[in-house]
Amino acid sequence: MPNNFSGYQKKVIKSYYENLDKIALTKLQDLVTEIYLASTPDKKTRLWKQVASYLKKLKIKDAIAQHILKQQDPKLLARHISDWFKK
Repeated sequence: MPNNFSGYQKKVIKSYYENLDKIALTKLQDLVTEIYLASTPDKKTRLWKQVASYLKKLKIKDAIAQHILKQQDPKLLARHISDWFKK
């Protein structure tokens, strides 16, 4: 399949991949909110699985990721996200 993207489309695609980490961090922020608002344990479990997926995508150290997932504390996750945004 030939690469028939316009110049504008190429810039958009390039920008997307350059900002993939920030996009994933934003998704994690959204998940923190959803976890706080989750009404059932099943929904919280599903959301924490999504958190685990995003932590892998962001290549967060295993020790930190495991600690966050073990605690399942949205405040802890939010604190880490805030620190990661500062980097």
